[in-house]
Amino acid sequence: MPNLEVDEERDLSTFRKIALGTWRTTYDPSVYGSLTLRMDAALDYIEAFRAATGRKLTVTHLMARAAAAVFEKVPDANALLRFGRIYRRRKIGVFFQVAMQDPETGKIDLTGAKIDEPQAKTLVEICDELQARFEKARANRDQDLAKSRNLFKRLPVPAIPALLELTSFASYTLNLDLRWAGIPRDAFGSVMITNVGALGLEEAYVPLVPYSRVPLLLALGAIRETPVARDGRVATERTMKVCATFDHRVLDGAHAAAMAKILRTWTEDPAAHFDPIPARSPRAAQRA
Repeated sequence: MPNLEVDEERDLSTFRKIALGTWRTTYDPSVYGSLTLRMDAALDYIEAFRAATGRKLTVTHLMARAAAAVFEKVPDANALLRFGRIYRRRKIGVFFQVAMQDPETGKIDLTGAKIDEPQAKTLVEICDELQARFEKARANRDQDLAKSRNLFKRLPVPAIPALLELTSFASYTLNLDLRWAGIPRDAFGSVMITNVGALGLEEAYVPLVPYSRVPLLLALGAIRETPVARDGRVATERTMKVCATFDHRVLDGAHAAAMAKILRTWTEDPAAHFDPIPARSPRAAQRA
């Protein structure tokens, strides 16, 4: 008699097949940490920005800009491993993960989009670029992404680890441009951000993705009312937990402390760090 009675799941989503090909052991250099941010000022800023511009600014957009500020202040954190050595990136890229529905199977899958050099862009530009990229990905109109997804759909799971390792080795270790094969340059950037709060989760720690060579992942939790001490009294404030996973071979506690300080400063005093709120335009008034 077997120890367990089981049935193999054969109808796997593309992401699930890639996940099985990515993590083959439970051993990795992950370090986990969390930071609770007071969000009242950031949420007021978002509301004013939306009213003035008509753009659907979110906490995720703010975090893209704040994360770029982290790498500007802590350039050692903007790095990757090659041949067992740490190499500092010259540019900053922020990758966003988002859930989508596979247009063919109807299954829930994951996709993503990267913003290059967000520190050099306005929040309006970040909003517009990210919206366009997500719409393109969800509609399956991104040719490179569609080509990659179709390839992984056809491959059996046992073949995926070798393909992921080969692609990662060629793209990052050898530093080759594989756009001819449908693989974007620096597809995942410096940091990955995912909004688990959109799923109703207050906190979650996401795993490192070895083939991406990204040493830092941030998960944004749901915003909730939290009791806090203010002037000797108990009051309530809206807070959000940011959960970080980082590669201890590249980053350490000193990096984490510096990054936490910058994120807190930017989100808790947005008027002093993010774009000034513009005057309300006729276009924004029409959208409202």
